[in-house]
Amino acid sequence: MLLPAKSEVARQLRRYRAWERMMLASPADRAVRGAFEDSGHALCALMRKRCAREAADAAERYLRTGLAASAEEPGERPRAATAAGRRPSAVERHSPAGSGTPSGAA
Repeated sequence: MLLPAKSEVARQLRRYRAWERMMLASPADRAVRGAFEDSGHALCALMRKRCAREAADAAERYLRTGLAASAEEPGERPRAATAAGRRPSAVERHSPAGSGTPSGAA
């Protein structure tokens, strides 16, 4: 998996934290809230997370440790072997309907 540049992660995390502080100081300000949400969305996209809180945590772990696994969800399983270039076995090619016949063999 390609990982983002640490400098970009640090920049986006600083931006997210700055808008978070401003949003907490002025929760009724719609412009501040919108900028905070935008910064959270950018961090989510960068860290491949669905939640800004998870993205911020992942960014902090990534910057602290620098390990490739820190950008992954803890306990996340690796992708299927087909993503690594291996052909799926006959069992993996069975139709989802459960007919027992490999797809394309009917």
